[in-house]
Amino acid sequence: MTGQQHPSHHPRASGHGGATSLEGCHCRGKRLTATLEKDLRPQQAGFRPGRSCSEHIFILRQILEQSNEWNTPLYINFIDLEKAFDSIHRESLWKILRHYGVPAKLVQVIAMLYSDFKSQVVCDTELTDPFNVSTGVKQGCILSPFLFILAMDWIMKTSTDSERRGLRWTMTMTATTALEDLDFADDIALLSHRHQDMQEKTKAFSETAGTLA
Repeated sequence: MTGQQHPSHHPRASGHGGATSLEGCHCRGKRLTATLEKDLRPQQAGFRPGRSCSEHIFILRQILEQSNEWNTPLYINFIDLEKAFDSIHRESLWKILRHYGVPAKLVQVIAMLYSDFKSQVVCDTELTDPFNVSTGVKQGCILSPFLFILAMDWIMKTSTDSERRGLRWTMTMTATTALEDLDFADDIALLSHRHQDMQEKTKAFSETAGTLA
């Protein structure tokens, strides 16, 4: 599959236009990261400076070992969203950007990058006619990873903040500081001590994520 932007909206799409667009995306990505990094939940380690999957693996191992040592019930639900990058509703994503305090002008510029975006599919060595793509973030775009984890951050905040059903696996943790989940992009590990709590957390996550599909 290939993607293309309608040339009438981008007069510099030929020649050095690609480099200009790439540079613009890079600058906007840096602005978004600088503005919103401090507001993202620490549970999300995907696509973030200085973070990696290995730290979450270490934490999970510690949780498993301590739960076994203390004979504490433990429920973990691993969730991997299907076609996550392709399924996000864009208008909802622009609303999330505004919700996080991104300036309206910057939201408008980002939305323009997705306006009239078309794709084609290679079928028997030939390209199909272009068709509109109205959902998802662009694969390979510098902005896409941060836009995606911002959407995931909103999903997790919305689905876990109202009810506290997470783990209290250290002596200093309380109901308000319980560890609800560990995330790496769209790979989610929901955590709980009780089966009923896990069912409710999973349902809340599914319903909230469904509003962005």
